[in-house]
Amino acid sequence: VQLQASGGGMVQTGGSLRISCAASGRTSSSYGMGWFRQSPGKERDFVSSIKLPGGDTRYAESVKGRFTISRDNAKKTVYLEMNNLKPEDTALYYCALRLNDRVPWQYWGQGTQVTVSS
Repeated sequence: VQLQASGGGMVQTGGSLRISCAASGRTSSSYGMGWFRQSPGKERDFVSSIKLPGGDTRYAESVKGRFTISRDNAKKTVYLEMNNLKPEDTALYYCALRLNDRVPWQYWGQGTQVTVSS
């Protein structure tokens, strides 16, 4: 499985961005995809995840109400719509995939940078 993330960039506080992650290769009939982020000198933190094809979602408390994760099952692609962005959202955002809930996140994409200026 390979993951290709795209869509990062720079916005001002209060702005919006959408990042995408497309999976290629063999996946299971039901699998999860998610987003994590990492700032310099900090741990990589969970942001959001979604199950495919069902669509069950989870969010970190820090992004609830501002970020929305969605998916396109046919394209094996997940999107993270980020609204009301804050400087503390600045990070390298990584997408990840796992073939079921009982295993750790197995596959990782390259990061896409999101920078929010104040």
